Amino acid sequence: MIKADFYRDSREKLLGFEVSGHAGLADEGQDVCCASVSSAVMLAANTITEAFRITAKVSVEENEIMLKLGEDPQGEGDKVLLGLLTHLYLLQEEFPGYVMVKVHDR
Repeated sequence: MIKADFYRDSREKLLGFEVSGHAGLADEGQDVCCASVSSAVMLAANTITEAFRITAKVSVEENEIMLKLGEDPQGEGDKVLLGLLTHLYLLQEEFPGYVMVKVHDR
C-alpha cells in the first residue's frame, strides 16, 4: 500500500509530506497506481523547488520521498501541496486499498 502523510500548521497551511510504499497492484514497471502517485509527487516536488525556487528539505529513498517546505512567504508551496493532496485523494478513490492519504496537524 502507498501511504501519503501530509502535515499542516494551526492555520491549516500545508508544510510538507511523506509518501512511502508500493501499491502492489501489478508487477514493478507495470503498476499504473504506483506510476500515477510517483509522477504526481515528482511534479509537485519539482514545481516547488525548481519552478517556484522555494527552499525545501527533500529526501528520496527506496519507495519513500519526504518534502518539508522552508520559507514560503507567498504561500505558493502550500498551493502546490494542496494540488498534490487533492490529486492523491482522487487516486485513493480510484484505487481503494492501494493508496491511503492522511493529513496530520502539527
